[in-house]
Amino acid sequence: MTLNTNPPIILDGGMGRELERNGAPFKQPQWSALALMEAPDAVLATHQSFIKAGATVITTNAYAIVPFHIGEQCFEQRGAELAALAANLAKAAVKDTDARVAGCLPPVLGSYQAHLFEPIAATKLLRVLIENQVNAVDFWLAETISSIAEAALIKELTATSAKECWIALTVNDEPTDTPRLRSQESVFDAVTKIAGDQVTAILFNCSKAEVMGDAIKEAKRALHLLGLEPHVQIGVYANSFAPNDDDEKANSSVTQLRADLTPEKYAKFAQLWLDQGATIIGGCCGVSPEHIKYLADQYTKA
Repeated sequence: MTLNTNPPIILDGGMGRELERNGAPFKQPQWSALALMEAPDAVLATHQSFIKAGATVITTNAYAIVPFHIGEQCFEQRGAELAALAANLAKAAVKDTDARVAGCLPPVLGSYQAHLFEPIAATKLLRVLIENQVNAVDFWLAETISSIAEAALIKELTATSAKECWIALTVNDEPTDTPRLRSQESVFDAVTKIAGDQVTAILFNCSKAEVMGDAIKEAKRALHLLGLEPHVQIGVYANSFAPNDDDEKANSSVTQLRADLTPEKYAKFAQLWLDQGATIIGGCCGVSPEHIKYLADQYTKA
C-alpha cells in the first residue's frame, strides 16, 4: 500500500454493531441507545477499544437518542440526560490520550429519509442534543445527513457554539453519472451550499465503499470553485451493509453485514479515498476496531 506523505485523521467505527458483538444490550428500536441506558460501562469500553485500535477521533454515542429509536416520551423525559451521558462517556474515554471527541448530531427525524425532514421539529430535537453535549465535545459531527436543508439547519444551529462542525452526507448506494444525496440533490450542490464558516470538513458516510470515490471528486470540485480547498477537509467512513433502498429506514432492522469487506479490503478502499483527496478516514456501521487498527497501522509504520 502506498502511503500519503501526511497521515490521515482516523475516526472510529460503528458503535452499535460493536456493542452487539461484545454482548451489550442491543435491539431495535433502541439500537445503540439501549446500552447507554442499561450498560454505560459498555459504551465507555467500546470507545476505548477504538482508541486502542488507533482512532484519533471518537464520536459520542448519541446517534440513537431520537424519538424514532427511544420513543417520544423517553426523549422528552431522558433525552437531555442521555445526550449529556453520551458526551461525558466519550470525554472520559479520551482522558490521558491524544484523541478528540466529536459530538454526534444525527438525522433526528429519520435516517435515509430526506422527505421526513421538517425544520421546526428538527430544530427542537437538535437543540437538546447540542445543548447537552456542548461542554464535553471538541467539535460537532453531523452524521448520515440526507439533504441540503438538514445540513444547512445543523450549520445554523452549531454556529453559536464556538466549535467547528464536520458534516457527513450519505449518498445513494447505486452509482449514477452525478453523485447524489439520498434526497436526490447533487453532492456538488450540497458542498457548495454548506462548506465554509465553521463547517471545516465535508465527509461521506453510511453508504457503501464503492460509491465514495465519485462523491470525493465532486466535493473537491466544489471546494476548488469556492476557493475553500485548502480550508475544508474531506473525509469518508463507509458502512459494511448491503445497499439500502432509498425508502428504507436506516437501522429499521438489524441488517446483515458484508462478509467481503475485510480489514484489508476496507483499507484498500481507504487508500483510494486518500489518493483522491480525503484526509479523514474511518468506519460506519459494521466497521470494527479490527478494521480501524488495520487502517491506523498503515500510517504509523516507520
